[in-house]
Amino acid sequence: MKRLVLAALIALAPPVLHAETRVPTSQAEISLGFAPLVREAAPAVVNIYARIVTQGSSTPFRGDPFFEEFFRGFGQSRPRVQNSLGSGVILSDDGIVVSNYHVVGQATDIRVVLNDRREFNAQVLLADKEADIAILKLDGVEDLPSLDLRDSDQVEVGELVLAIGNPFGVGQTVSSGIVSGLARSGTATGNARGYFIQTDAPINPGNSGGALIDVNGDLIGINTSILTRSGGSNGIGFAIPANLVREFVHQARAGNARFERPWAGVTGQNVDGDLAASLGLDVPEGILIAGLHAASPLAAAGLQVGDVITDVDGRPVNSGQEMLFRMSVKGLGETARVTAWQGGEERSFDVEMMAAPEDPPREAVVLDDRTVLPDLKVARANPAVIAEYGLSLTTEGVVVTDPGANGLRAGLRPGDVLLEINGDPVGAPADVAEMLADPGRRLVIELGRDGRQVQLRFRL
Repeated sequence: MKRLVLAALIALAPPVLHAETRVPTSQAEISLGFAPLVREAAPAVVNIYARIVTQGSSTPFRGDPFFEEFFRGFGQSRPRVQNSLGSGVILSDDGIVVSNYHVVGQATDIRVVLNDRREFNAQVLLADKEADIAILKLDGVEDLPSLDLRDSDQVEVGELVLAIGNPFGVGQTVSSGIVSGLARSGTATGNARGYFIQTDAPINPGNSGGALIDVNGDLIGINTSILTRSGGSNGIGFAIPANLVREFVHQARAGNARFERPWAGVTGQNVDGDLAASLGLDVPEGILIAGLHAASPLAAAGLQVGDVITDVDGRPVNSGQEMLFRMSVKGLGETARVTAWQGGEERSFDVEMMAAPEDPPREAVVLDDRTVLPDLKVARANPAVIAEYGLSLTTEGVVVTDPGANGLRAGLRPGDVLLEINGDPVGAPADVAEMLADPGRRLVIELGRDGRQVQLRFRL
């Protein structure tokens, strides 16, 4: 899109901004304010109306933080319609739109309204709850206005930015501010967990999925959440960096049904002052490798337990979220340059960006009606299953991938590791079907969950 020059409201000493920006040089430029920038960028920001149909029971304990889990599945199941309101950004003239997962990720009906009031239906191409990103495709469109993605690694604290979205459903709204911080992780509310750009540009409910743009009209992030106790903006908002959005668009156009992240196969610990002193480091930085899976690409590259990873491709990493972000942006099939302290010296390693391997095969099994828990789905633990359900790298055995309706009522959850059934050890997925075909008059399931051992008992 055409490059724009900001006409700021107040002329101060030249700030450190994007290389192609400048401060206003005349009274005419000062009087324009942000109007030319908004006029060019606003048409590419859309309003999104989504309808989500869910099945819910009529239990009186719905929403109770303690009793809801115990009464899950009881009572008459009824469809419930939830309406979601948010924003989105058009990234290409053929109708590729980015928004948040919590706005459209589970929607059955999505309606997108453009700035000029045209309306289009949309389909979700790729959605990821963890990153809180969804990529949409508008039906039957062409020559739409769009925003360019800027390299978000070049964004600096102090840059002027605008947030454009649809807060509280009042209509498209523009707010201004600066980039307040970078590499924020673990601080945002909502579904998103990871690595964010922080801004003080006011962001409110309904702004989710909207644009955070720089003074050239380029997209630097997707507004996703705020830090608040009242529900309103306190000037601490978070945006998903444009570089991660770019990788999502790439995978969506490639036809991926789910977002594929490179797998590290590592557990780590953030290096604080005390840990840095014990390791002989001058500065508390990086991630201490506490565990490595045998199939980890980091292990294959030569990294070891006890090493301290300090950067990926020249960018510092000081938390697991930052490292995952750097690997996700790099993309599968690429090679990342990882720098680490090993044996008292700084070394560099070339690490392959690979998906978690399906080795050994997961041997997935779905139980049928001849068992006491029909529709229960189980699989053998392997790196792919471990990564998918966030399990310990040392997990072995059989994992519940979907408990089914009866299994859910029985207390099973996705990610549970089945250890024993009626006292007999569970060795393979096929064993589960055999053990649950005729368990007798009682059923006792021993399982591992969140590092604890849990026992479920039933009379049949």
